[in-house]
Amino acid sequence: SNAFLATRISFINEMAAICDKLDADIKVVAQGMGLDKRIGSSYLDAGLGYGGSCFPKDLKALEWMASFHGAHPQLLRAVMEINRDQRRMAVQRLRDLLGTLDGRTIGLLGLSFKPGTDDVRDAPALEVARMLIGAGARVRGYDPAAMARAALALPALEVTATPYDLADGADALVICTEWNEFKQLDFERIRSLMRYPVIVDGRNLYDPERMRSLGFLYHGIGRGGMRTQDTTEERLAALAAFGDGGR
Repeated sequence: SNAFLATRISFINEMAAICDKLDADIKVVAQGMGLDKRIGSSYLDAGLGYGGSCFPKDLKALEWMASFHGAHPQLLRAVMEINRDQRRMAVQRLRDLLGTLDGRTIGLLGLSFKPGTDDVRDAPALEVARMLIGAGARVRGYDPAAMARAALALPALEVTATPYDLADGADALVICTEWNEFKQLDFERIRSLMRYPVIVDGRNLYDPERMRSLGFLYHGIGRGGMRTQDTTEERLAALAAFGDGGR
């Protein structure tokens, strides 16, 4: 059952990647799929993928058992690879938008693998943080419940007391966990605190048009607008306005 639910998540994430290329909206696609009674709407939220203690462990165990006994679990392997790709994609998107990650300050909003828990086992945020640190970025994190566990799991991660401390001087923010309290943030204040107004919404928590109207260079997962020419022009214009010159 966990392998099947994880497959649904990786399927919608693969559709999200296609939506970005075609300027379609994965939210609309998922809504349409969910209207089919044979499918339903659960586990069709595009984002940074699954984490926690159950899905990764159970998929790996099932894949290993199948391989050991001579089966060919190619679907299970694809599900896991797509899940890894979601974290790589977020890091690459930041690199595309900022030009470089070396020396950048990136804030991660949400550290637990899902809202309502302090569990950071296989949390997407920590994998993203490791990749960013490896690329030379300074990485900060904020979470309503999981900061102590995240700091133990990744000592190089700096934790902040509030989301506004997280945004202060940041080159970009990444939404990693869909905590309800993040929906109530004062984004005019956040924009005024950030060094550059760049947001990668890894949970599609916000409305793209509203965020762009507030002056953010905003990209969700599968919400369109990632064609190379559009992205380059938007990035250069936004960063130049803040005196960065697109470095």
